[in-house]
Amino acid sequence: MSPPTDQARQKAFQQTLLSARRTMLLSEILKLALDSFRASKLRFALTALGMVIGTASVILVVTIGLTGKQFILNEIQKIGTNEVEVEYSGAGATGTELAVYNDYLTREDEKAVIARVPSVLYSSPVLETHDRISFGGGVVKDTLVLGVAPQYKDVRNLVVLTGRYLDEEDEAAHIKCAVVTEPFAREMFGSADAAVGQTFQIIGIPFTIVGTFKESVDTFGQTEITDETILIPYSVARYFTGTDSVKQLYFSVRSMEEVPDATREIVRVISSRHKPNSVYKAQNLKELLTTAATISDILTAVLVLVAAVTLAVGGVGIMNIMLANVRSRIREIGIRKALGATSREIKLQFLAEAVIISLTGGIVGSILGLAVPVSIRLFTNFALPVSALSVVIALAAAVVVGVVFGTVPATRAAQMDPVESLKYE
Repeated sequence: MSPPTDQARQKAFQQTLLSARRTMLLSEILKLALDSFRASKLRFALTALGMVIGTASVILVVTIGLTGKQFILNEIQKIGTNEVEVEYSGAGATGTELAVYNDYLTREDEKAVIARVPSVLYSSPVLETHDRISFGGGVVKDTLVLGVAPQYKDVRNLVVLTGRYLDEEDEAAHIKCAVVTEPFAREMFGSADAAVGQTFQIIGIPFTIVGTFKESVDTFGQTEITDETILIPYSVARYFTGTDSVKQLYFSVRSMEEVPDATREIVRVISSRHKPNSVYKAQNLKELLTTAATISDILTAVLVLVAAVTLAVGGVGIMNIMLANVRSRIREIGIRKALGATSREIKLQFLAEAVIISLTGGIVGSILGLAVPVSIRLFTNFALPVSALSVVIALAAAVVVGVVFGTVPATRAAQMDPVESLKYE
């Protein structure tokens, strides 16, 4: 390998000198900026205050948005995001064949799905009937009665308030028992506690109330459960219909991510067991959950843009102060240029000062913005979400604001004539 030529050595030496000069230039610029801040601490603090408020606002707005999103999704999940409801919606044929038969769902369909769709954890039929319920004292009331399996509680995330829920023994032994909603218990018996142990009759058959329940979240009547609903074992409810057919089957899937695939597979399994022209419709809350998350993200983005206005206002403050700073240091700029400082170096000096002011305010604002949710998490039971991404965005925005609004003052300082600057008093 041949030794390097003199020209190569000279080029390497020049690159080394250039690198050293850049390092010295950067350190000199930072030193001059810090000296300027020390000479005017109050002005520096007041200028950075706008960025403190702006970055803290961005982080707090993101925290509020994430908290709202988390609350909305949790409320929807309480309804049952893993739930899949399959319903017979009629025959696909036309003409007289449409009225020939109703190809309803059966318990055998439920068993087939459980056997062939591994992601299904719980299931229950829902047999709906409206009957006149007789209570003591000759009170008669039209009430919605649902025949369900014990796993219906897990599928629908029901909360037992008093007593107990229907169990496997009730289903197997055809026990005449029931659980009622809290509003129904209060209306008929005064309270949920008083309802347990009371009896009523459906078409002369006596039932005993063993518990009261409610939905885990208020669905405002948008489910099959109303304020006045009675649940009885499915094995008993089918006595009132005389058939094993049901119109609805409910399934609970292992995880929310598996819901779309499980929904398609459930419909495929059920359709394969029935006549080709029968139509079965499956519904789940996956789309509702996705829509709610999207809306929440959009609202958060809008709030962040509003908070970003504060950053812009802080940037205007930085530009105003830096313009005044340039004017008050005209003689200093002239001396530096007379000593050999280039226009580029002068521009970098004042641009660095603007960025340092902005970034310092951004760091302090980020700390204050994070202090609120972290303190709430430490001293209360509320687990507010903390977004590290919001901190990165806020700090990056602070740097951009410093560069954008510091460019005009820095350019004005760099363009000053050294002779005129030295004459300035």
